[in-house]
Amino acid sequence: MTGSRSARPVRIGPRAAAALVLVSAIGVMAFGWPLLAGGGSGVTTHSEGAPWLFAALLVLLVGVVVATVADGGLDAKSVAMLGVLAAVGAALRPLGAGTAGLEPMFFLMVLSGRVLGPGFAFVLGSVTMFASALLTGGVGPWMPFQMLSMSWFTMGAGLLPGPERLRGRGEVLMLAAYGCVAAFAYGTAMNLQGWTLVGGLGSGISFAEGAPLHENLVRFLAYCLATSLGWDLGRAVLTVVLTLTLGPTLLRALRRATRRAAFDARASFDAGNSLDDRNSSEARTSSDARTSSEARAD
Repeated sequence: MTGSRSARPVRIGPRAAAALVLVSAIGVMAFGWPLLAGGGSGVTTHSEGAPWLFAALLVLLVGVVVATVADGGLDAKSVAMLGVLAAVGAALRPLGAGTAGLEPMFFLMVLSGRVLGPGFAFVLGSVTMFASALLTGGVGPWMPFQMLSMSWFTMGAGLLPGPERLRGRGEVLMLAAYGCVAAFAYGTAMNLQGWTLVGGLGSGISFAEGAPLHENLVRFLAYCLATSLGWDLGRAVLTVVLTLTLGPTLLRALRRATRRAAFDARASFDAGNSLDDRNSSEARTSSDARTSSEARAD
């Protein structure tokens, strides 16, 4: 029965999972490379590698999509939903831009990732941030890092436990807690990207090229506390508030749309039955036409 069918996320197969692991590994190396580069290496800031990372990210993102399609996880219906959610997320982001880190798109990403699964969520995060950057003119060396960070943020919601069993207030509380922690994690990742580009902030918090890893990590922690804690706190609080207030309604809407789209349905055809049904239908049509003709003659 359609009404009793549970909402299932877009499934992720082995090829899509391998593509996700690959792009995530490259992303981690891109974020952390300046911390490991020695003095005089010539590559110690993210701005130098950003164009190459962006080019690689687009290729790898296409690879994730192709692998998901090959595994049977994406079809026309799920691509349409991807476009709608990405457009809504991109439209939500400018509403709070520049206001104490208040970004309402984050709660939508959490709920979408929860309902639609980690593979779909990863692609959604990147596409949403890319569309948002084009919409707001926020294109720069930070954009590929924002795309990766948002992809991880959204994918994490799809990896939370109990996607088909946990419902109600417990699920909403779990999503709110995840949104709070992940909002700080997103801000920390983006701080790592911006920290290496800004110098002269002070001897205790500036990035020191070629310094030992532990020393730069201490500087980085001080940098986060001094420059972005307020922004990350605003993002986390807004995500929690919107998840607790609008989360139940939006979760039901997303699950209803997922059930109707039936992403997990697989078409099957039985040639013999189809032929029998067609012959039976033609016979009934011919009989009905003959009966109607005889009735008119009488």
